[in-house]
Amino acid sequence: MTQKNKRDNLTVIILAAGLGTRMKSSKAKVLHRLLGKPMILYVTQTAKEIAGTNVVLVVGHQAEKVRETVASEVTARYALQKQQLGTGHAVLCALPHIPSGTEDVMILCGDVPFLTPHTALKLIENHRAAGRDLTVLAVDIDNPKGYGRILLGTDGRFEKIVEEADATEAQKSIQTINTGIYCVKTEFLAKALKQVTPDNAQGEFYLTDIIEIGCAWGKVVGVMNGKDPEEVRGINSYQDLIEAERIMRARIGKIS
Repeated sequence: MTQKNKRDNLTVIILAAGLGTRMKSSKAKVLHRLLGKPMILYVTQTAKEIAGTNVVLVVGHQAEKVRETVASEVTARYALQKQQLGTGHAVLCALPHIPSGTEDVMILCGDVPFLTPHTALKLIENHRAAGRDLTVLAVDIDNPKGYGRILLGTDGRFEKIVEEADATEAQKSIQTINTGIYCVKTEFLAKALKQVTPDNAQGEFYLTDIIEIGCAWGKVVGVMNGKDPEEVRGINSYQDLIEAERIMRARIGKIS
């Protein structure tokens, strides 16, 4: 992939508006420090490496503080999500800030700091090589509790993602999970988000609904399976943060 293709036609949206109630803190989740550095800066650095300045950060809780923290390291645009109405709503808030000429959008989570630029670029390349409208990064994990499960039809085709709160007992046994990381054609994303409704157990606008919408519209929707579940580990509690520090130290040890 050339530098032009990598940057000029791609924008990264980072979802970073949440408070993170399980952190038991008034601090925005993405500002919690991982080895002394706000976790959001690991994500923005990856975004910068693959998309240059074509980065849109969705902020909400402590929006100004998050903006100041990121602006010290990365040039980005900012979209304010005044009410946290779900991931679909967050991306909808970001759409007006996407630079013109963007063909594909990669969506990252501000609380998933381990994703490497290598894996992110591989997802883009996989998405474009297959000519898809939407590609989901998935991984297989032994304990999928809490994650959205990836549902395949009897023909093996990707059908939809079902969230834990909406899953049947049979669906909860599926070990292929949604990482919350996507690559989507901009045109399809804008049209599909208009069709998303909060008709679910959480009463939120799920970004994952665009998959079912894409399938219904006959769009090319698929999955790329990641090889390292640790890369897509999210941080939702202080216990997660402690474990993340252990993983990060081990990674730094391998590099050095």
